[in-house]
Amino acid sequence: MEPTTFLYTFLLTTFLIYTALLLLRKRRTATLPPGPTGLPLVGSLPFLDPSLHTYFADLSKKHGPIFSLQLGSKLAVVISSSSLAHAVLREHDNTFANRDVPETGRLFSYGGNDIVWTPNGPTWRMLRRICVHEMLSPQSLDAVSSIRQQEIRSTVRHIHASSGNPVDIGAEMFLNVMNIVTNTMWGGTLEGDKERESVGKDFKEVVANIIDLLGRPNVSDFFPALARFDLQGIQSKMALLRDRVDNIFERMIEKKSCDEGKRTKDLLEFMLRMEREGGDSKTPFTMSHVKALLMDMFTGGTDTTAATIEWAMAELLNKPDILKKLQDELGQIVGKDKLVDESHLPKLHFLSLVIKETLRLHPPLPLLIPHCPSSPCTIDGYLIPEGTKVFINVWAIQRDPSNWTDPLEFKPERYLQQGLQRDFSGKDFDYFPFGSGRRICAGIAMAERMVGYLLATIVHSFDWKLPEGKDVDLSEKFGIVMNKAIPLVAIPTPRLSKNVLYN
Repeated sequence: MEPTTFLYTFLLTTFLIYTALLLLRKRRTATLPPGPTGLPLVGSLPFLDPSLHTYFADLSKKHGPIFSLQLGSKLAVVISSSSLAHAVLREHDNTFANRDVPETGRLFSYGGNDIVWTPNGPTWRMLRRICVHEMLSPQSLDAVSSIRQQEIRSTVRHIHASSGNPVDIGAEMFLNVMNIVTNTMWGGTLEGDKERESVGKDFKEVVANIIDLLGRPNVSDFFPALARFDLQGIQSKMALLRDRVDNIFERMIEKKSCDEGKRTKDLLEFMLRMEREGGDSKTPFTMSHVKALLMDMFTGGTDTTAATIEWAMAELLNKPDILKKLQDELGQIVGKDKLVDESHLPKLHFLSLVIKETLRLHPPLPLLIPHCPSSPCTIDGYLIPEGTKVFINVWAIQRDPSNWTDPLEFKPERYLQQGLQRDFSGKDFDYFPFGSGRRICAGIAMAERMVGYLLATIVHSFDWKLPEGKDVDLSEKFGIVMNKAIPLVAIPTPRLSKNVLYN
């Protein structure tokens, strides 16, 4: 073969191989997940249903367990299967450990200085350690058990005074949980029932409004370039609420400083001591962190707990046989001549099954808190770009018929079956109502105690029936916290053996 012919053959072969490799590489390059076609500029925003969890569940039936949609200038990806949730929250946990911080979240958390919105890193690890190992450890929770007992027995007295009349169960539970959280945070700082009532009243109103604003769709989040204009006024409203809360925080901190020599067991005292000591050697713990964690406790621990108890009561009233079984267990373990105490909770096994099943059907945060990858990542062959808003539809996963038999039925006994012994650790990706991975909810231990103690108490202390002509309504109202669309109203009747127990 002549040198010129050989050269041409070599160059042609090289070109063909190079072209083939390019085509093969292009074919292997990950693409975005499939999804609905949106409109120019606004994407799928005009088509969003207010009930995002069911809207996303319907889209997943059409586009698959991972799909994408454009929400303004923000790309969103929705995960709706247990295997892909495992990939995001376990296999690529470090990549997806950040949050897509909404403008309202940034405002109410003092610039994102709380455990929810702080990026993964040394500061977040310090906050997590403070919450899980110090503030919400079993020892810390035991130290304030008398506060929970006092407030729950106060609620029993209040419900007893309404015997024979309709009671809004969700509202009653919200007030109780708010009082528990308030007194746990700074109960030792307040002097007398009048001051506690005044501070509690301020907080009840503000927290309800904060949770409402956090759940509202905000143009600033879909078009970050427009955030400074606050077109809907949502950020300005949140700023006003944050300032109201900040005034209360300042009052409590000032009062605590004036009583520096007085030792108390509340969590504000613990955090102020941490702030004075400056955190650890690598990460400072500032006053902004103190206030942001206080805000987390109030917004994260009130509505979620109250909503869970209300859902549990709705399901129990809808299934009288299950309600009777729970009351029978309470009768055996507690007896009708005394009130429920926290020490009874570990023995109330059927109660724990009822709570698990309630959280399966009605997870407090149906889409969890959206994650945000810190770098591009491939999931199931699809590219998830850095900065994407990633929703995990735990509501859909926990109702998936491929994971659960009779998925829409309230069946607490299902967890007695071999292989279905679920817990709240997030290790089973067909059941993770509190999330999973490093960003799993930090308040699980407190939530377990409060939900168990309150639910056991109102079921044991009273018989409940619906007002004449009313049926249980299980429709949902979507928000950052999943509440009932129609509040549960029921009529209590005392069932304990002695009237003095209610006093």
